[in-house]
Amino acid sequence: METLKDAFTEGRLTQGEYEDRIGLAFQARTSGELSALTHDLPRPPLPLPARPPRTNSKAVGALVCGVSGVFVGVTAIPAIVLGHMARREIRRTGEQGDGLAVGGLVLGYVVTIVMVVAVALMVALITAVVHEAG
Repeated sequence: METLKDAFTEGRLTQGEYEDRIGLAFQARTSGELSALTHDLPRPPLPLPARPPRTNSKAVGALVCGVSGVFVGVTAIPAIVLGHMARREIRRTGEQGDGLAVGGLVLGYVVTIVMVVAVALMVALITAVVHEAG
C-alpha cells in the first residue's frame, strides 16, 4: 500500500489507477496478489549523486603561502591572513579545506616567530659588536 501511495504522489500512477489498485490491495489474500499490483509500476528516478563540497580557495592559498614562507619568509604574513579568512568562510559556507587553512596558519605563525627571533638575535649581535668595538 505504501508503494502504491508513493507511486501516486510521485506521479507514476493516475488517480484512477491508484484507486483501482488500492481496492484490489484490500481484497488481496496473499503477498503474491499484493506484489502483482506493484510489479508493473515504473521505477522512481534515481537521485543524483551529491556533489562533494568545494575546497575553499583561500585555504589552498594559505597553505601555499605557508609552505613557501618556509623558504622565502615574506609569504608567512599572507598565509596567516588567508588562513583566518578561509576558516571564517568555511564555517559560514560549509566548504572543505579547514585542515589546509589550519596548516597555512600554523606554518605562517611559526615562520613569523622564527623570523622575529632571528631579527632580534641579529640586532642583539650587531649591538654587542658595536659596543665591543666602540
